[in-house]
Amino acid sequence: MANVSNQLGETPLWCEREQKLWWLDIEQPTLFALTPSTGELERYERDCTFLGSQALTRSGRHLLAEDLALCLTDTPGGTGTPLAEVEPGLDNRLNDGRVDARGRLWIGTMDNQLHRPNGNLYRVGPDGTVATIMDGVIVANGIAFSPDGKLVYFTDTRRHLSYVLAIDPDDGVVTDTKIFADYSATGDRPDGACVDADGCLWAAFFAGGKIVRYAPDGRIDLEIPLPATNPTCLCFGGPDFKTLYVTTAFKFLDDAQRAAEPLAGALLAIHGVGQGVPENRFDV
Repeated sequence: MANVSNQLGETPLWCEREQKLWWLDIEQPTLFALTPSTGELERYERDCTFLGSQALTRSGRHLLAEDLALCLTDTPGGTGTPLAEVEPGLDNRLNDGRVDARGRLWIGTMDNQLHRPNGNLYRVGPDGTVATIMDGVIVANGIAFSPDGKLVYFTDTRRHLSYVLAIDPDDGVVTDTKIFADYSATGDRPDGACVDADGCLWAAFFAGGKIVRYAPDGRIDLEIPLPATNPTCLCFGGPDFKTLYVTTAFKFLDDAQRAAEPLAGALLAIHGVGQGVPENRFDV
Protein backbone atom coordinates (compact mmCIF):
# COMPACT_ATOMS: atom_id res chain seq x y z
CA MET A 1 0.00 0.00 0.00
CA ALA A 2 1.13 3.58 -0.67
CA ASN A 3 -0.74 6.55 0.73
CA VAL A 4 0.10 8.97 -2.08
CA SER A 5 -3.07 11.10 -1.88
CA ASN A 6 -4.03 10.84 -5.54
CA GLN A 7 -6.72 13.24 -6.67
CA LEU A 8 -7.66 10.73 -9.35
CA GLY A 9 -5.42 7.66 -9.21
CA GLU A 10 -5.76 5.36 -12.20
CA THR A 11 -4.39 2.65 -14.52
CA PRO A 12 -2.26 0.42 -12.28
CA LEU A 13 -0.04 -1.91 -14.34
CA TRP A 14 2.39 -4.48 -12.98
CA CYS A 15 5.70 -4.73 -14.86
CA GLU A 16 7.04 -8.24 -14.33
CA ARG A 17 10.40 -7.27 -15.85
CA GLU A 18 11.08 -4.56 -13.26
CA GLN A 19 8.92 -6.03 -10.48
CA LYS A 20 7.29 -2.62 -10.17
CA LEU A 21 3.74 -1.33 -10.07
CA TRP A 22 3.16 1.68 -12.31
CA TRP A 23 0.10 3.93 -11.97
CA LEU A 24 -0.81 7.59 -12.38
CA ASP A 25 -2.77 10.53 -11.06
CA ILE A 26 -4.86 11.92 -13.91
CA GLU A 27 -5.62 15.39 -12.54
CA GLN A 28 -2.32 15.99 -10.77
CA PRO A 29 -0.56 14.62 -13.85
CA THR A 30 2.08 12.37 -12.36
CA LEU A 31 3.37 8.90 -13.19
CA PHE A 32 4.20 6.74 -10.14
CA ALA A 33 6.18 3.55 -9.66
CA LEU A 34 6.36 1.40 -6.52
CA THR A 35 8.87 -1.39 -5.96
CA PRO A 36 7.14 -3.47 -3.26
CA SER A 37 10.26 -5.46 -2.35
CA THR A 38 12.07 -2.29 -1.23
CA GLY A 39 9.26 0.20 -0.70
CA GLU A 40 10.89 2.63 -3.15
CA LEU A 41 8.37 5.12 -4.56
CA GLU A 42 9.11 7.11 -7.73
CA ARG A 43 7.19 10.15 -9.03
CA TYR A 44 7.42 11.71 -12.47
CA GLU A 45 5.41 14.85 -13.14
CA ARG A 46 4.14 15.19 -16.69
CA ASP A 47 3.67 18.40 -18.69
CA CYS A 48 -0.01 18.08 -19.58
CA THR A 49 -3.41 18.94 -18.17
CA PHE A 50 -4.66 15.33 -17.90
CA LEU A 51 -2.58 12.15 -17.81
CA GLY A 52 -5.39 9.85 -18.86
CA SER A 53 -3.81 6.39 -18.94
CA GLN A 54 -0.69 4.42 -19.77
CA ALA A 55 0.52 1.18 -21.34
CA LEU A 56 3.66 -0.89 -21.11
CA THR A 57 5.50 -1.62 -24.36
CA ARG A 58 7.57 -4.52 -25.64
CA SER A 59 10.62 -2.27 -25.99
CA GLY A 60 10.38 -1.13 -22.36
CA ARG A 61 9.19 2.39 -23.14
CA HIS A 62 5.99 3.89 -21.75
CA LEU A 63 2.97 4.78 -23.86
CA LEU A 64 1.18 7.70 -22.21
CA ALA A 65 -2.20 9.29 -22.94
CA GLU A 66 -1.75 13.00 -22.35
CA ASP A 67 -4.86 15.12 -22.93
CA LEU A 68 -5.93 13.98 -26.45
CA ALA A 69 -2.53 12.69 -27.62
CA LEU A 70 -0.64 9.42 -27.29
CA CYS A 71 3.12 9.61 -26.91
CA LEU A 72 6.02 7.21 -26.33
CA THR A 73 8.61 8.05 -23.70
CA ASP A 74 12.10 6.54 -23.38
CA THR A 75 12.22 7.59 -19.72
CA PRO A 76 9.23 8.09 -17.39
CA GLY A 77 9.93 11.79 -16.94
CA GLY A 78 11.20 12.44 -20.45
CA THR A 79 9.61 14.24 -23.37
CA GLY A 80 7.39 11.96 -25.40
CA THR A 81 7.50 11.13 -29.09
CA PRO A 82 4.02 11.69 -30.61
CA LEU A 83 2.24 8.56 -31.83
CA ALA A 84 -1.34 9.67 -32.50
CA GLU A 85 -3.89 12.34 -31.64
CA VAL A 86 -7.67 12.07 -31.53
CA GLU A 87 -10.53 14.56 -31.44
CA PRO A 88 -8.52 17.80 -31.61
CA GLY A 89 -10.59 20.78 -30.54
CA LEU A 90 -13.19 18.88 -28.55
CA ASP A 91 -13.67 19.41 -24.81
CA ASN A 92 -12.70 15.78 -24.25
CA ARG A 93 -9.69 13.87 -22.98
CA LEU A 94 -8.27 10.38 -23.33
CA ASN A 95 -9.23 8.08 -20.47
CA ASP A 96 -9.07 4.35 -19.83
CA GLY A 97 -7.00 2.11 -22.11
CA ARG A 98 -5.63 -1.44 -22.31
CA VAL A 99 -3.52 -3.42 -24.76
CA ASP A 100 -4.81 -6.55 -26.49
CA ALA A 101 -2.91 -9.79 -27.10
CA ARG A 102 -1.69 -8.60 -30.52
CA GLY A 103 -0.13 -5.45 -29.09
CA ARG A 104 -2.81 -2.91 -30.07
CA LEU A 105 -4.10 -0.27 -27.66
CA TRP A 106 -7.84 0.02 -27.05
CA ILE A 107 -8.56 3.39 -25.49
CA GLY A 108 -11.53 5.67 -25.02
CA THR A 109 -12.23 9.35 -24.59
CA MET A 110 -14.59 11.15 -22.25
CA ASP A 111 -16.48 14.41 -22.01
CA ASN A 112 -14.79 16.79 -19.58
CA GLN A 113 -18.26 17.94 -18.46
CA LEU A 114 -19.26 14.32 -17.69
CA HIS A 115 -22.63 14.36 -19.40
CA ARG A 116 -22.28 14.85 -23.17
CA PRO A 117 -21.90 11.80 -25.47
CA ASN A 118 -18.86 13.32 -27.18
CA GLY A 119 -16.44 10.43 -26.67
CA ASN A 120 -15.43 7.35 -28.59
CA LEU A 121 -13.75 3.99 -28.15
CA TYR A 122 -10.71 3.51 -30.38
CA ARG A 123 -8.28 0.79 -31.43
CA VAL A 124 -4.76 2.13 -32.03
CA GLY A 125 -2.12 0.17 -33.93
CA PRO A 126 1.63 0.30 -33.25
CA ASP A 127 2.02 2.48 -36.36
CA GLY A 128 -0.36 5.08 -34.90
CA THR A 129 -3.33 4.11 -37.07
CA VAL A 130 -6.58 4.90 -35.22
CA ALA A 131 -9.85 3.03 -35.82
CA THR A 132 -13.15 4.06 -34.22
CA ILE A 133 -14.91 1.14 -32.51
CA MET A 134 -17.83 2.85 -30.73
CA ASP A 135 -19.14 6.42 -30.71
CA GLY A 136 -21.51 8.35 -28.47
CA VAL A 137 -19.50 7.59 -25.34
CA ILE A 138 -19.77 9.83 -22.25
CA VAL A 139 -16.98 8.41 -20.04
CA ALA A 140 -14.92 5.52 -21.43
CA ASN A 141 -13.77 3.03 -18.81
CA GLY A 142 -13.35 -0.61 -17.83
CA ILE A 143 -11.40 -1.90 -20.84
CA ALA A 144 -10.19 -5.46 -20.30
CA PHE A 145 -9.63 -8.61 -22.35
CA SER A 146 -10.56 -12.25 -21.82
CA PRO A 147 -7.60 -14.61 -21.47
CA ASP A 148 -8.14 -16.00 -24.99
CA GLY A 149 -8.23 -12.49 -26.47
CA LYS A 150 -11.65 -13.00 -28.07
CA LEU A 151 -13.67 -10.69 -25.79
CA VAL A 152 -13.27 -7.02 -24.93
CA TYR A 153 -15.05 -5.59 -21.89
CA PHE A 154 -15.88 -1.88 -22.02
CA THR A 155 -17.86 0.43 -19.71
CA ASP A 156 -19.44 3.82 -20.24
CA THR A 157 -19.47 4.90 -16.60
CA ARG A 158 -21.92 7.78 -16.99
CA ARG A 159 -24.34 5.72 -19.08
CA HIS A 160 -24.18 3.10 -16.29
CA LEU A 161 -23.61 0.35 -18.86
CA SER A 162 -20.92 -2.28 -19.38
CA TYR A 163 -20.53 -4.05 -22.71
CA VAL A 164 -18.79 -7.16 -23.95
CA LEU A 165 -17.50 -7.09 -27.53
CA ALA A 166 -16.61 -10.24 -29.44
CA ILE A 167 -13.58 -9.66 -31.66
CA ASP A 168 -11.36 -11.50 -34.10
CA PRO A 169 -8.13 -11.50 -32.09
CA ASP A 170 -5.99 -11.43 -35.22
CA ASP A 171 -7.31 -8.25 -36.83
CA GLY A 172 -9.23 -6.74 -33.90
CA VAL A 173 -12.48 -6.45 -35.86
CA VAL A 174 -15.59 -6.46 -33.66
CA THR A 175 -18.06 -9.18 -34.64
CA ASP A 176 -20.70 -8.70 -31.93
CA THR A 177 -21.59 -6.26 -29.12
CA LYS A 178 -23.80 -7.06 -26.14
CA ILE A 179 -24.66 -5.42 -22.82
CA PHE A 180 -22.74 -7.19 -20.07
CA ALA A 181 -24.25 -5.33 -17.10
CA ASP A 182 -26.85 -2.57 -16.77
CA TYR A 183 -26.61 -0.29 -13.73
CA SER A 184 -29.08 2.34 -14.90
CA ALA A 185 -31.61 1.42 -12.22
CA THR A 186 -29.12 1.75 -9.36
CA GLY A 187 -26.95 4.54 -10.77
CA ASP A 188 -23.79 2.57 -9.97
CA ARG A 189 -20.61 3.83 -11.61
CA PRO A 190 -18.31 0.97 -12.61
CA ASP A 191 -14.85 2.32 -13.40
CA GLY A 192 -11.61 0.50 -14.29
CA ALA A 193 -11.42 -3.27 -14.69
CA CYS A 194 -9.14 -6.24 -15.21
CA VAL A 195 -9.55 -9.94 -15.99
CA ASP A 196 -7.95 -12.76 -13.99
CA ALA A 197 -6.53 -16.11 -15.11
CA ASP A 198 -9.96 -17.74 -14.76
CA GLY A 199 -11.60 -15.22 -17.08
CA CYS A 200 -13.43 -13.42 -14.26
CA LEU A 201 -13.90 -9.66 -14.64
CA TRP A 202 -12.94 -7.45 -11.68
CA ALA A 203 -14.40 -3.93 -11.60
CA ALA A 204 -13.90 -0.94 -9.31
CA PHE A 205 -17.07 0.97 -8.41
CA PHE A 206 -16.40 4.70 -8.20
CA ALA A 207 -18.49 6.30 -5.43
CA GLY A 208 -19.43 2.77 -4.41
CA GLY A 209 -16.57 1.90 -2.06
CA LYS A 210 -16.14 -1.62 -3.39
CA ILE A 211 -14.70 -3.90 -6.02
CA VAL A 212 -16.75 -6.63 -7.66
CA ARG A 213 -15.84 -9.88 -9.38
CA TYR A 214 -18.02 -11.21 -12.20
CA ALA A 215 -17.93 -14.80 -13.37
CA PRO A 216 -17.54 -15.14 -17.17
CA ASP A 217 -21.32 -15.65 -17.45
CA GLY A 218 -21.96 -12.23 -15.87
CA ARG A 219 -22.89 -13.37 -12.35
CA ILE A 220 -21.48 -11.37 -9.45
CA ASP A 221 -19.72 -13.93 -7.26
CA LEU A 222 -17.66 -11.69 -4.95
CA GLU A 223 -17.82 -8.17 -3.53
CA ILE A 224 -15.01 -6.65 -1.45
CA PRO A 225 -15.74 -3.44 0.51
CA LEU A 226 -12.90 -0.92 0.64
CA PRO A 227 -11.84 1.83 3.07
CA ALA A 228 -12.20 4.41 0.28
CA THR A 229 -15.36 5.64 -1.42
CA ASN A 230 -13.75 6.09 -4.83
CA PRO A 231 -11.82 3.07 -6.11
CA THR A 232 -10.90 3.71 -9.73
CA CYS A 233 -9.01 0.80 -11.30
CA LEU A 234 -7.22 -2.43 -10.43
CA CYS A 235 -4.73 -5.02 -11.62
CA PHE A 236 -3.01 -8.14 -10.36
CA GLY A 237 0.70 -8.02 -9.64
CA GLY A 238 3.50 -9.16 -7.41
CA PRO A 239 5.98 -11.95 -8.22
CA ASP A 240 3.16 -14.53 -8.37
CA PHE A 241 0.41 -12.18 -9.66
CA LYS A 242 -1.63 -12.86 -6.53
CA THR A 243 -1.78 -9.30 -5.18
CA LEU A 244 -4.69 -7.17 -6.34
CA TYR A 245 -3.66 -3.51 -6.52
CA VAL A 246 -6.42 -0.89 -6.43
CA THR A 247 -6.05 2.82 -7.19
CA THR A 248 -8.38 5.30 -5.51
CA ALA A 249 -9.28 9.00 -5.65
CA PHE A 250 -10.19 11.82 -3.32
CA LYS A 251 -11.94 13.66 -6.17
CA PHE A 252 -15.48 14.82 -5.27
CA LEU A 253 -14.92 14.30 -1.52
CA ASP A 254 -15.39 17.30 0.76
CA ASP A 255 -13.07 18.09 3.67
CA ALA A 256 -15.15 16.14 6.17
CA GLN A 257 -15.22 13.06 3.95
CA ARG A 258 -11.49 13.24 3.36
CA ALA A 259 -10.87 13.50 7.09
CA ALA A 260 -13.03 10.41 7.63
CA GLU A 261 -11.24 8.52 4.83
CA PRO A 262 -7.48 8.76 5.36
CA LEU A 263 -6.94 6.22 2.56
CA ALA A 264 -8.87 8.19 -0.06
CA GLY A 265 -6.39 8.59 -2.90
CA ALA A 266 -4.14 5.77 -1.69
CA LEU A 267 -2.88 2.76 -3.60
CA LEU A 268 -4.38 -0.32 -1.91
CA ALA A 269 -3.09 -3.90 -2.00
CA ILE A 270 -5.25 -6.98 -1.37
CA HIS A 271 -3.50 -10.33 -1.13
CA GLY A 272 -4.76 -13.78 -2.00
CA VAL A 273 -8.12 -13.05 -3.65
CA GLY A 274 -7.26 -14.29 -7.14
CA GLN A 275 -4.65 -15.15 -9.73
CA GLY A 276 -3.74 -12.58 -12.35
CA VAL A 277 -1.90 -12.72 -15.65
CA PRO A 278 0.83 -10.47 -17.12
CA GLU A 279 -0.28 -7.32 -18.91
CA ASN A 280 -0.20 -7.26 -22.70
CA ARG A 281 2.40 -4.87 -24.12
CA PHE A 282 2.02 -2.35 -26.92
CA ASP A 283 3.95 -3.66 -29.92
CA VAL A 284 6.72 -1.07 -30.22
